[in-house]
Amino acid sequence: MRTFQQVSAMRAYMRAVREDRRSVGFVPTMGALHEGHLSLIRRARGDCDVVVVSIFVNPSQFGPNEDFSRYPRDLSRDSRLTQEAGVDALFYPEVEEIYPPGFQTFVEAPQIAKRWEGEMRPGHFRGVATVCVKLFHIVQPDRAYFGMKDYQQLKVIERVVSDLNIPLTVVPCPTVREPDGLAMSSRNVYLDAASRSSSLTIHRALKRVEELHEQGELSASVLEKTMHDILRSDPAIQIDYAVIVDSETLEPVESLEKKGVALIAVRIGSTRLIDNLVLGGKLALPVKNHA
Repeated sequence: MRTFQQVSAMRAYMRAVREDRRSVGFVPTMGALHEGHLSLIRRARGDCDVVVVSIFVNPSQFGPNEDFSRYPRDLSRDSRLTQEAGVDALFYPEVEEIYPPGFQTFVEAPQIAKRWEGEMRPGHFRGVATVCVKLFHIVQPDRAYFGMKDYQQLKVIERVVSDLNIPLTVVPCPTVREPDGLAMSSRNVYLDAASRSSSLTIHRALKRVEELHEQGELSASVLEKTMHDILRSDPAIQIDYAVIVDSETLEPVESLEKKGVALIAVRIGSTRLIDNLVLGGKLALPVKNHA
C-alpha cells in the first residue's frame, strides 16, 4: 500500500494510475475506521482496479462547540486496517495541506442541505461539500463510495457532484450495524455502558416504523409519533428530530405514497447519534454523473 500526505504526491500517483487506464474507487473517511468503512472498501475493491482511501478529520464541517478536538484518531490502526483490506493508496493529509494559509474558497451547500442536519449543525454541509470537492479533484476517481447511514450527506454529495459536473459515480452502500442493531459510527466509542444501552432505542423506533409501514400505515404523522413515543420512553434520550421525509428531496411528507426515509438524530449525554431507515422501494442505485 502506498501512503501519501502531500497533494502533489497523491496527484502524481493518480496520474500514473490513469495513464495505465485503471479504474479508481475512492472511499473518503475521517478515520477511526470500523466495519462500516471496511464494507465500503470491500465494495470498491470488488468494483475497481485501484482503491484509494483518504483519512482527514475535516475541521470545516465541525461547529465551534462540537467534537473536532476529541474526535477519535488512530492513524496506525487505520493504516493497518486499510492495508489488510487491500487498499492501494492511503491519503492522510495534514489540515494545512487541504486548507493552506489564505484559503478562502468554499462550496455552498445545496438546498437539500438546509433542513435537519443543516439546521442542527450550521455550516456542516458547507464543510462537507468543500472537502469532498477538493478530494474528488485530487484523486479524480471513477467511483466514490458513501454509506447510507449518513443519508442526508449522501444526498448532498449526489447533488454537488451532479451540479458541478464532477465526472464520477456516487455509490450508496447499506448501513452496517452491530448485532443488536446500533448503526456503526466512529462516535460510538463515546458511549458508556448506560448510554450504549439507551442507543438501542433508536433502532427499536426505526424497526417499529418499518413494521407499521409494511402493515400498510402511510400517514407520516402516525409514523413520526411512533418514533417520538419510543424515543421518549428512555429519559436519557434528547430528540433533535425524528421525521418522515421524501427519499430524494428530504422534504416532509404527509403520506408515504412513494419511497420515503425515517430520519432520527438524538443526543445521549454528550454524544450525538444519527440513523435512518428507507421505507419502501429498494436500495438506491449508484448515481453516475456525465461531465
